[in-house]
Amino acid sequence: MSKFFKKLFGALSDKPWDKEQMATDNYHQGKTFDISNQTSAVIVIFGVSTVLFSLIITGYLYSIPTTQDTQYLLKPNLLWVNTLILLSVTYFFNKITKDLKKNIYEKIKKNLLIVGFLSYVFLFGQIFFWFQLMKDGNYVSTNNYFSSFYIFTALHGLHLLGGLFFWGKVFSKISKLEQKEITSHKKSIEALSLYWIFLLIVWTMFFLIMYVFNDTVIAWCRALLS
Repeated sequence: MSKFFKKLFGALSDKPWDKEQMATDNYHQGKTFDISNQTSAVIVIFGVSTVLFSLIITGYLYSIPTTQDTQYLLKPNLLWVNTLILLSVTYFFNKITKDLKKNIYEKIKKNLLIVGFLSYVFLFGQIFFWFQLMKDGNYVSTNNYFSSFYIFTALHGLHLLGGLFFWGKVFSKISKLEQKEITSHKKSIEALSLYWIFLLIVWTMFFLIMYVFNDTVIAWCRALLS
């Protein structure tokens, strides 16, 4: 990723109107970034999803009424568990990409299966938490906090389901291959790993803003609105 960002900002600083740069560009092969089509697709999804989630968070920050009480907000341990599960998924993906680079194929299938299993556990944990909220009388229409909470977790879950769809396609192919043949799907696995890192970053931002530091954030919103 660091090489990618260096190339990105290096390209932005180029001056194509300079004679020296023109001479260099004439010998350029036309490929600025050495990334796969799969990774390129993930980066596009990054851009669109980041704008979408940013709008939701901004809407939440500016829609909290100054009179909203924070005493009813639940602090269940389940969200901590789900966060740890998503961290574990990223950890196993990191192990997979390292094994691919070192040509160690023995545990890749097993770790990919663990990634899928933990991701489904995370989704079922979120659904269970929704039912827990509704059982306690906290619905989308209850107030701004819960409406934002349901919308954000639903969109995050949909993104995770999309990732699991492609994970299923990749895993179904890899499970039928010999260990040394797994390298033919290296680019797809790396793109999936990058996608899950993005999901973890988005979830962490949500977790900090709407859960860990929620009271502080609401107090800040009240200050803005007043």
